[in-house]
Amino acid sequence: MKAERPYPAYTVTPKAEAAILKGHPWVYADEITAAPDPAPENGAVVDVLSRKGRYLGSGLLSEASKIRVRLLGRNANDRFDESFWRRRVEYAWAYRKAIYPAEDLQCCRVVFGEADSLPGVTVDRFGPILSVQILSYGMDQRKELLARLLVETLAADGQVIEGVFLRNDVALREKEGLSEGKGWLEVPGLIHPEKAETIITENGVRYHVDVENGQKTGFFLDQKLNRRRVAGLSKGRRVLDCFTHTGSFALNAAFGGAEHVTAVDVSEAAVEMARQNAVLNGLEGRMDFVCADVFDLLPGLEGKCDYDFIILDPPAFTKARKTAANAMRGYKEINYRAMKLLPRGGILATASCSHFATPAMFEAMLADAAQDAGRQLRQIEARQQAPDHPILWNVEETNYLKFYLFQVV
Repeated sequence: MKAERPYPAYTVTPKAEAAILKGHPWVYADEITAAPDPAPENGAVVDVLSRKGRYLGSGLLSEASKIRVRLLGRNANDRFDESFWRRRVEYAWAYRKAIYPAEDLQCCRVVFGEADSLPGVTVDRFGPILSVQILSYGMDQRKELLARLLVETLAADGQVIEGVFLRNDVALREKEGLSEGKGWLEVPGLIHPEKAETIITENGVRYHVDVENGQKTGFFLDQKLNRRRVAGLSKGRRVLDCFTHTGSFALNAAFGGAEHVTAVDVSEAAVEMARQNAVLNGLEGRMDFVCADVFDLLPGLEGKCDYDFIILDPPAFTKARKTAANAMRGYKEINYRAMKLLPRGGILATASCSHFATPAMFEAMLADAAQDAGRQLRQIEARQQAPDHPILWNVEETNYLKFYLFQVV
């Protein structure tokens, strides 16, 4: 006799069933055709069934969200106790150990949400501090357990963690019925530092990281290997790094032997942090820093530009599918201007961090910009996010970063 499942079940449409069978982990509210009565508590583990009663998976309920259920797994034998969550955390850490040498594990993404089957959870490691952001109601309910298991898993591997800092100051939490906020999460056995600040080393470059006030979780780790590649192409070149933020691409270029690097950002605070990071690395003698709007700066350089390497790493110009076409105009403007400025043989590094700006859209924009600028692009490489931000081929939302290197001819 078939054992009765211990979790309440939701029945979904054929469309949702097809998406789940292809590997997507989300069930939208308008895809649910039958719900349990009485309704389970918000954040509870629930089963998802086809209209014919076929078990499709189990996930966390979020009553306030359009994403009503975020799947955790598809094994009917799973029981969602502490052992289950420990395995998930251990799998995530084991993956990072498999892809990175030990020195790269000191600053890396430890958990990348759905790609690690921990929906809505981001965990970045900055030396002794774990920066955690949670955008799922059910995972927010389990944050203390998750933090303890993360610390225990890393400690068992000889990794020293001093504190877990929550970066939940994001508006997306409101869609889950969650409040915003940030601060230390108390973890048994840990006495966290007074300030959520540290110094990390990535690609041999040192950075001040303000985990509490820096963008996102404190520092952008997804461009780690792209920055390393830029360093390898920079020797002897004059580099213009646009949208520098805290100076990461600029510093890698200088570290790689660039003759001179100019770092530009519209935020004076970001420029000041980039300047401090240059001093930290002893690179300030070959760098200068400009607070300016890149959209104004690039046209003003026409006819008087001596840069032969330009880096464009803007923030996401679109965070919704419906605005992607408008965003392409912004991407085209800066890429067109950069192509016009570069001499024959110059190098262009250009990126987009919005998954709504698809690779096909981005490449079409680059082709149009090159045609309008009267330039030909010789592709050096097409790259993506670092592998500690793994891409699941059946979950398009995990594939977001486009990064291209061209020689302009």
